[in-house]
Amino acid sequence: MSAGKIVPGKATPRGRFPHLKVAGGFAFVSGTSSRRPDNTIAGASADAMGTTSLDIRVQTRAVIENIGDILASAGAGLSDLVQVTTYLVNMNDFGGYNEVYAEYFDETGPARTTVAVHQLPHPHLLIEIQAVALLPEGVEQ
Repeated sequence: MSAGKIVPGKATPRGRFPHLKVAGGFAFVSGTSSRRPDNTIAGASADAMGTTSLDIRVQTRAVIENIGDILASAGAGLSDLVQVTTYLVNMNDFGGYNEVYAEYFDETGPARTTVAVHQLPHPHLLIEIQAVALLPEGVEQ
């Protein structure tokens, strides 16, 4: 049995897919960004002149926290992650992303792949992460 789930309090997916799919003892988290429920983006701001400022560290932290919230809705947490794939619009952001990632995970954490992509669904998004977690024993599927 598998179940898809839209998590209350999280940004609504921009398409017909769930935040999370549970199947075979795993939780599969769809690509997650720093977009908030009101469609603003953590780590993206504009000044009075319209000059945009994008911060990979703020966006990375928001993405990981969003993934943690999504996993919590299935009875799991960041410590249950077994694999993550990160999509960066610019590999020049790799250092800042890596710095924040290391606040959450070390070499005992999930397997990880990071790739550069041409763009993400909004021009202010610098990062998106998809993830897979092994559900803890006793968590109902």
